[in-house]
Amino acid sequence: MMSETEAIEQPGSLWKRLSRWIVPALIFLFAIAIILLIAGHWNVWANENPLQETDDAYTRADLTPLSTKVPALVASVAVSDYQSVKAGDLLVQLRDDDFRAQVRQAEAGVAAGEDALVNNRRQKELQDVRIAQAEQNIGVAEAQVKAADAGIEAAKASIANAQGSIEGTKPDVERSQLERSRQEALVATESATRQKLEQVVADQRRYVAILASREADLAAAAAQLASRQADLARARAQLGSAKAEFEAQKRLKAVQESQELLLQADLNSRRAALSLAETNLGYTRIIAPEDGIVSERRVRAGQLVSPGTQVLTLVQRNVWVQANYKETQVGRVLAGDNAEIKVDALPGIVFHGNVDQVAPASGSQFALLPPDNATGNFTKVVQRVPVKILLKSGQADLERLRPGLSVTASIRTSPR
Repeated sequence: MMSETEAIEQPGSLWKRLSRWIVPALIFLFAIAIILLIAGHWNVWANENPLQETDDAYTRADLTPLSTKVPALVASVAVSDYQSVKAGDLLVQLRDDDFRAQVRQAEAGVAAGEDALVNNRRQKELQDVRIAQAEQNIGVAEAQVKAADAGIEAAKASIANAQGSIEGTKPDVERSQLERSRQEALVATESATRQKLEQVVADQRRYVAILASREADLAAAAAQLASRQADLARARAQLGSAKAEFEAQKRLKAVQESQELLLQADLNSRRAALSLAETNLGYTRIIAPEDGIVSERRVRAGQLVSPGTQVLTLVQRNVWVQANYKETQVGRVLAGDNAEIKVDALPGIVFHGNVDQVAPASGSQFALLPPDNATGNFTKVVQRVPVKILLKSGQADLERLRPGLSVTASIRTSPR
């Protein structure tokens, strides 16, 4: 049976034994709570930080590889390695003998095409004169047809008059012939005088002569009618020939107009060939498109180059910074935010700039082989988002920056 002292000490020792386990357990649970709190809100705290910094940043500049467009021999290289150049400065000169000859040949072709076009236009002017002359010939032939028609009508009128005269003379001839016969019978019986007979014979002969004259007039009128009909046929033939000539000249004019279109197209082709030859001649001079610094020369005088041969690279002077921030850092970054740049190669110097743009996608999306998280096992990796930072002009030592230098970029985001 326990004594009173043991009964009093038993609860105290139990509490001591329990306190050795409760305190560590509470500390453990508190630590787990802190870890969960930090893990659950770390991205929020990082995103809300007004100063976002990364050392995954580098200076960048536009690099322009300059290559040849035409095959030729290198005549001279006008610059040395790492030389500063201005826009328009000659960098590499290729031999241009062949290209100048091609330009002269194309110029001669253009001149020949222009002369052919001028000759065609002069022929068209001459053809217009021929067409006008053919049209006049039609008018003359139509006038001749009208004259022949009038002559035919006149000849028909003459025939009608001659026939009327013949018909009017025949009774006189018959009457004078009867009178002669009667007078001859009377003279034979000595019932009339010879003087009267002679007068009657003279009248009879005169009427016969008149009738013969009227018949001759009729024959002449008939011959004139035939002649006028022949003139009409000839005039109509001339009119048909004049009309045919007029149509032929008009069609020849149409042919010349078609030839003018062909000659104009040929001239345009020759001019295009001249432009191409001049362009190829211009390609023999490789000039600096902008201000910058040239890289190492890759060609030398006398070297044969083909289209696409890279002769050198032009590095532009305008240097900017590409900072690759974690995706948890760019939530508050906007264009225009101030930035500070520290360059590893220039310790102690701080450059100032502004955010120009935030990339439209993470850097992995621009990789040659973008990741496909829908295949295989998935491990979440924090993505990087490129941010372009432009340096403010006028800063000291800015010209000492070169593309590719490692920097530390700090962006101070504006309050939202």
